[in-house]
Amino acid sequence: MCDKDKVEHPRNIKSYVVRSGRMTPGQEKSYTELWQIYGIKADKQLLDFEQLYEKKSSVILEIGFGMGDSLIEMAVNNPDNNYLGIEVHKPGVGRLLGNISECSLTNLRVMQADAVEVLKSQILDESLAAVYLFFPDPWHKRRHNKRRIVKEEFIQLLRKKLQSHGQFHMATDWKDYAVQMLKEMRGAQGFKNCSDSDDYIPRPEHRPMTKFERRGERLGHAVRDILFEKKD
Repeated sequence: MCDKDKVEHPRNIKSYVVRSGRMTPGQEKSYTELWQIYGIKADKQLLDFEQLYEKKSSVILEIGFGMGDSLIEMAVNNPDNNYLGIEVHKPGVGRLLGNISECSLTNLRVMQADAVEVLKSQILDESLAAVYLFFPDPWHKRRHNKRRIVKEEFIQLLRKKLQSHGQFHMATDWKDYAVQMLKEMRGAQGFKNCSDSDDYIPRPEHRPMTKFERRGERLGHAVRDILFEKKD
């Protein structure tokens, strides 16, 4: 094909970079032995939540669970909820798998995948009770702001997947990202702010204090929680 005939296709900008983090022997062992039990393959097949979990209940999705410590705590403390965690970094997946086994949890499953692609192709519409996005990569340099995940297209994708009155809960210790999230959500169709002052909420009891939050506090970064609910 001649150069004049080439068609330029926009590059799909990801909100993450897959880092080649080193796995500990324990994480590697957990990943190898437990993935077939608790892991879900990203294969574009619609997920049947009733088959994935032992009991029928509300399903809560956490996007980017990191090392999974807060997610495991939520699953332990709220056994009546079902949880699905999606993360791209293998060490975190391995750690979470080991903790699921150690705690004998039946209400938590794991995917190693791009959460946006999973939402598009594997999550049924109106099937999620809530979506959590805690301390996402802030992409704080101005030239990288375009990589931030909370934007109109993503918000409307979540709206399709949330049940009526389903909630989207975000938390960050980067002020400018919190301001952007709030602006995007205020302008998004089909959502209402759960804050009485139309801005931030106190940290809810269901969100555990994370290492990122403690680190942010040490650095003097105030943590801001944002909670929006899907309208009927």
